[in-house]
Amino acid sequence: MTRRLVEIDSLADFDAHSQGSARMSGWVVQSVDLTDRSAELLAHDPRGAVLLGCRLEPGVEDELRRRGALLFPRLPDLPFDPYRPSLYDADALYGSGAYAGSPDAAVYAWSKSTGPAALAHTLAATLHDHAITDALDDATAGTDPARVVGVMGGHALQRGEPGYAAAATLGGRLARAGLTVLTGGGPGAMEAANLGAYLSPWPDALDPALDLLGTAPTYRAALDGWLDAARAVRACWPVDGAGASLSIPTWFYGHEPTNVFATGIAKYFANALREDTLLHRCRGGIVYLPGQAGTVQEIFQAVTENFYAADASLVAPMVLVGVEHWTRSYPAWPLLQALGAGRAMGRVVHCVDSVEEAADLVG
Repeated sequence: MTRRLVEIDSLADFDAHSQGSARMSGWVVQSVDLTDRSAELLAHDPRGAVLLGCRLEPGVEDELRRRGALLFPRLPDLPFDPYRPSLYDADALYGSGAYAGSPDAAVYAWSKSTGPAALAHTLAATLHDHAITDALDDATAGTDPARVVGVMGGHALQRGEPGYAAAATLGGRLARAGLTVLTGGGPGAMEAANLGAYLSPWPDALDPALDLLGTAPTYRAALDGWLDAARAVRACWPVDGAGASLSIPTWFYGHEPTNVFATGIAKYFANALREDTLLHRCRGGIVYLPGQAGTVQEIFQAVTENFYAADASLVAPMVLVGVEHWTRSYPAWPLLQALGAGRAMGRVVHCVDSVEEAADLVG
């Protein structure tokens, strides 16, 4: 008989399950402060329970371990929770002040300084990324994977450029069609797509929002100004009424700031894991806006999956936007055509010139 897994990531969850059973077998309690629940813990049978980074009163930890629970300790001196039970959002990453004092800046600095504790560093990062994958699973549990559409594109695209407005239009159109927009979470085209989804409940909001953002076109000139312009948009159109979307950025590219318009942010340390997660979540298809090396990598990483897919139903649409860009500047399209010839992949790989055409082909 398979043991039922019970995930508990809040004190309220613990209390609810504690009242319903005297046994903790199958419980996974993640980063919960249980210092006021010692009596309840000791009254239960803890065999088969897993406690990840929970706070416990002195002596309780040893007793739970002695009675059969598996405990993973809290790790010291970290600027993040390696057992984080939920996705990030803009407030969790940035707070309200300057970037230099933000949690995101502290985590990025930690990621760049391994020092003598390389093994502990790697362990903490790995535990964190595992927790984020679990949180992403929870966040998308009620979402049909075939209704998740990825939008990839260049990080260098600036606010105020026509391509930025087009990417935002695409994100809004996909969200209003009931699709979940998923991006790599960075600036440029990725920010624009998340912005469009964020503003999708407000039909007339995009143009004034673009005007606000246009006061700080790029993070390269002044990161705090870039961030403050985005905060101004969020203040005008509050997150409580915003359209939902997801992003999967990475501290590997921490010098490229995560955009604030995705309502769920799965930020990873390991870029390889992040890339694989990003592409595998987009079963409704992926739209590739003009980009350079990173976007080209994402095209051919997805192509490999489609090319070797044993089941034609597993082949997800791929839509390249910008015929000139993808046939002359970075001629990926001719190679995709050749790879798709005679395969199921060939029927769902497209190159178009407008985001409107792209939106019609995915989802």
